[in-house]
Amino acid sequence: MAVKLGKIAKSAKAFDHVLIVMRHAKTEPFNSGGDIAREITDKGAKQAKTVSKGLVDMRLVPDRIVCSSATRARQTLDKMLKTFGDDPKVDYRQSLYDGGMQAIFDELASTRDNNRVLMILGHEPTVSIASQWLASADSDARHLDRLNLGLSPASMVIFGSDVPFSKWQVHEVELLAVLTPKDFD
Repeated sequence: MAVKLGKIAKSAKAFDHVLIVMRHAKTEPFNSGGDIAREITDKGAKQAKTVSKGLVDMRLVPDRIVCSSATRARQTLDKMLKTFGDDPKVDYRQSLYDGGMQAIFDELASTRDNNRVLMILGHEPTVSIASQWLASADSDARHLDRLNLGLSPASMVIFGSDVPFSKWQVHEVELLAVLTPKDFD
């Protein structure tokens, strides 16, 4: 079944606050500098470009991006910023690499109420588990099933709420979509 990006964009536009939780793009399996130094592959660079263009087309360019400090996450974001431009405010956090799910909730709690679209770019399994915790109980079962499988490289979860990010609670946020780079082709 084809994903209707226009419908997702329209749904997101109806909310005051939109969260995009994303996994970094495809990476090399090993790096002499250890896991934190792993770099994205050529395929990963293409994924990041495809996804960023898709978000621009959906009018979901983030106001603020919080990114893991791991090399692969930073490289993913660098490729995306070439499409997004200079508008998003970017923060890099070691905690999104090694702080687990709590790091994501800490970022939500510290996000100002005037931010409309927030992107958190991190790693598996943290991004999918945190997304499962955020998703309301009445979320589409197909989306929840996709989260149970984990997010593939450069995949993202889109949430919407009229409540500011700092006041989000577990199992209370509307899950709008789970997207892979192929959904933007």
